Amino acid sequence: MPQNGPTRLSQIWSPTGGIASSPDSSIHSLLERAGFLRQSHAGLYHLLPLGLRVQSKISHLLETHMHTLSASRVSLSTLSSPTLWHQSGRFPSVRSELFQLTDRKGTPYLLSPTHEEEITSLVAQTIHSPRSLPLRLYQITRKYRDEKRPRGGLLRAREFLMKDLYTFDASRAEALRTYEAVRGAYGAFFRGLGLPVLVARAESGSIGGELSHEFLLTSELGEDTVLECGGGKEGGGCGWVGNEEVLTAGSESEAEADSAPGKLESESGREKRACPECGGPLGSRRAIELGHTFHLGTKYSAPLGASVGGTPLQMGCHGIGISRLLAASAAHCSTSVGLGWPRAIAPFEAVVIPGRNEDVEAAEGVADRLRAGVGEKGSLMDVVVDDRADKELGWKMKDADLVGYPVMLVLGRKWRSEGKVEVQCRRKGVKEDVAAEGVGPAITELLKDL
Repeated sequence: MPQNGPTRLSQIWSPTGGIASSPDSSIHSLLERAGFLRQSHAGLYHLLPLGLRVQSKISHLLETHMHTLSASRVSLSTLSSPTLWHQSGRFPSVRSELFQLTDRKGTPYLLSPTHEEEITSLVAQTIHSPRSLPLRLYQITRKYRDEKRPRGGLLRAREFLMKDLYTFDASRAEALRTYEAVRGAYGAFFRGLGLPVLVARAESGSIGGELSHEFLLTSELGEDTVLECGGGKEGGGCGWVGNEEVLTAGSESEAEADSAPGKLESESGREKRACPECGGPLGSRRAIELGHTFHLGTKYSAPLGASVGGTPLQMGCHGIGISRLLAASAAHCSTSVGLGWPRAIAPFEAVVIPGRNEDVEAAEGVADRLRAGVGEKGSLMDVVVDDRADKELGWKMKDADLVGYPVMLVLGRKWRSEGKVEVQCRRKGVKEDVAAEGVGPAITELLKDL
């Protein structure tokens, strides 16, 4: 996304500093210290300009992939009626997680944690012919869940931003083809970020349906356990990947769970997991759920009357947690000195830092050269100049490390004596002096695979 708006940090509110480093250096602490967000209340956060830039870039990329599915964007009301949730049969199982309220007339409402009921009701009122199918509708909107123990900052918050896609087809076969198309689009999205996301068979939980997959980023910060057969095909296994819950789903008692498929006893008597496909051993890792796809069948369309010719529509719902992805990608790319970002969603791809205040104009010249289209295939680079006159060079460089710009360009001593720019890329371990005319190609090369 080409840069719009201010190109100087003096014109962007970026309240870095002033917050002590957390003993555990948590990703939430880093995001606060780097000026991406601030906590407002328990489990609730304000996004600041740098955080909003990252969130906007994620949303823009998701829109691009939704267009490949011929999906139309909508914006559903945040307030929903409990009546719809009773009609779908879901209200009792999720009641404890709902924020509920009443208006001045005593009419009950709830803040939607998800929109299956509302979108199905909308489609039921408007779609009456098979010629209107297939239908793909998506939104990017805030969701609300009354988490009992919000934790991990944006990883598990009470208010969060999500991209939802809802699909409607005339037959099960068509719905399953749509499901695979969405899985492909999600895979392409995550590959574009360079994140090693695993696609795992999963349980559908309270949302329901007969088929679902999770998109998981392995991390010790994760609350999910992902199982892999022999470390995947590369590790000699059959390649099966699933959430731990899949192997014990449907067990009605502890005894039944102990004898369920997918469990083996080791020689020492300790429980080991067996692959449900080939019987081989399963390895396990902690992971963060970033996305989830569901084939819903007629779970919502039947009770809510979304049908054509008397036949309930086949539905799918597919979500990606944008707020969670922001935190998870930062955690995945961070180092001991600060945050890190995939190039595609970094607040800026590069920062240019003048060594002295009188070098700001020269720094603008370097930045303009990059913004003018010397990037890969002539693309524009998203560059900012740190022109803050009240900060010293050393402070600015440490701040740049904390924020996590993929590339840092410093106009230091070599600039004044030889016209060379110091180019740093922390994630690739690069620190070199480059002549001004060679900066564009050098940055283009560094940004590859980031």
